[in-house]
Amino acid sequence: MATQGKKYLAAAKQVVRRDYSLEEAVPLLQKVKFAKFDETVEVHMRLGVDPKHADQMVRGTVILPNGLGKSKIVLVIASGEKLKEAAEAGADFAGGEEMVSKIQQENWMDYDAIIATPDMMRSVGRLGKVLGPRGLMPNPKTGTVTMDVAKAVKEIKAGKVEFRVDKGGVIHAPVGKVNFPTDKLLENAQTLIQAVVRAKPAAAKGKYVRSVTMCSTMGPGVSLDVARFNVKQA
Repeated sequence: MATQGKKYLAAAKQVVRRDYSLEEAVPLLQKVKFAKFDETVEVHMRLGVDPKHADQMVRGTVILPNGLGKSKIVLVIASGEKLKEAAEAGADFAGGEEMVSKIQQENWMDYDAIIATPDMMRSVGRLGKVLGPRGLMPNPKTGTVTMDVAKAVKEIKAGKVEFRVDKGGVIHAPVGKVNFPTDKLLENAQTLIQAVVRAKPAAAKGKYVRSVTMCSTMGPGVSLDVARFNVKQA
């Protein structure tokens, strides 16, 4: 841990305490990386909303143009022909009631996303306490409760990311890997930020985007200049 600490401190010294443009922040993060694995790059956005009020909840999905660098493992819970459609679209696991039982009885979590058809939600609903806290519960608003399972599988495999404001008013979302080409990582970050800006609730008053920080899994955070996002602050 001491060696890792020195590496982190050395990386942090290269990050000046100021607000960076996105075009400056991405290559800086790539420059100061020190971990031996290909770290995930995340964007953290603090918003001027109170998520305790339903009309100020910020939630949505966005397909990152350059993916996440790792294909997500997808489980589809459906029946009949929809299982065949899911398998043909690239789902890693597909099944019906037996999948619900497996999750209940074995606490099975070997997947990154779940898609369910509407007719299966009565059964899937029993998994709320298990899947909800992990952000895995299928939801019509994010396109994971649908009859078009093939489309949903392909979108998730292509790099579809779900974002949701937490209790503290912050959104945390991945935008790629630190070893991505700089322009690809920059495009992904821009796409996510723009999606969050477009999701601004009508009930949100005052400054919507309060702060934005980018960081890699092990690296120091880099603060972004929110004024550069062309955000219309009320």
